[in-house]
Amino acid sequence: MAVAQKQEEDDKVRLDKWLWAARFYKTRALAKAAIESGKVHCRGERCKPGKEPRVGDEFQLRTGFDERTVVVRALSVVRRGAPEAQQLYEETPQSVAKREEAAQLRKAGSLGVTTDGRPTKKQRRQLHQFHSES
Repeated sequence: MAVAQKQEEDDKVRLDKWLWAARFYKTRALAKAAIESGKVHCRGERCKPGKEPRVGDEFQLRTGFDERTVVVRALSVVRRGAPEAQQLYEETPQSVAKREEAAQLRKAGSLGVTTDGRPTKKQRRQLHQFHSES
């Protein structure tokens, strides 16, 4: 009886709880806030925290700079270790490629001159040197 009840509970899991169990967000509150702010989409539409994900559903998630497209492979209401949590979903190959490309662009951009606010002393020297050479 207890096993059947546990199986039935796992079939009816809230989206915010599943995202927390799959380790996309550190807390259920953060998962709920992300869903409510429109950072989680199912089939191109915004979701509600109480939505029940099904095996095979595809979700678009935005966490920080990363945007992922994942397909639900299993349901769980229990948060376990990262290797077990990765068995709950599969990221699409297009999503992996897009994420790696964005990471490379961020790395390349962070090595250059930043444009936030006033230039630093080093940047000012570089500007003076550039203008004197021109």
